[in-house]
Amino acid sequence: MTTDHKTHPSGRTASNELNWLTQQVEHLILAVEHELRMAGPLGLSELALIKALQSDRWQLLGPVDFARPEQLYPVHFLLFHTLYRLSDDLLSNGESIHLSPMRIRLFSTSSPGRESLPGPTDALREFYLDLEQYYLSNTEISDMMDRFWAGTIQQKPDSESTASAAELLGFDAIPPTFAPVKRRFRKLVMTAHPDRGGSTEEVQHLNEAFAILKAHYS
Repeated sequence: MTTDHKTHPSGRTASNELNWLTQQVEHLILAVEHELRMAGPLGLSELALIKALQSDRWQLLGPVDFARPEQLYPVHFLLFHTLYRLSDDLLSNGESIHLSPMRIRLFSTSSPGRESLPGPTDALREFYLDLEQYYLSNTEISDMMDRFWAGTIQQKPDSESTASAAELLGFDAIPPTFAPVKRRFRKLVMTAHPDRGGSTEEVQHLNEAFAILKAHYS
């Protein structure tokens, strides 16, 4: 078939690339389940899970500059593809995965079985389970990020994600209005900037928390 000769940005043909991705996902499923079970009910943030998968224990993900979307996106996509796959696998045992950049954790479902799966209208699930989305160009990634920050891509976060985001920004509870969130975010980003002794990872984490709270108040 002609698609067998299609070349992706990696330089591999489409069939070879798909085989590589499939093998990588199988390794990631095992590693991610292990890390989430070790983390217990508190779970892990997306950043912490990425770092665990980069560690000498697994070496499944390479270095990432978290300030560059074109580097972060493929890692983020592959991780969430893995998480959706793993969540499907766990349903038969009465378990599922809470998915949020701020908190990824295992939890028990009310009843085992695939009836607990999101319906076909779950656009995020469909997006992350489509491996072709892994190959977005840098321009497409940049456009997607611009739409996100402009507020055109919004999904109301759940209460747990919102509370975790507020906690990361230093609040004891979710503020009643968005104004104190903006003030706190600006202050924390200034101190977390690499030029002031912080790191790009800290800034990325703050950005994620701010995006969740922005969606909460919108």
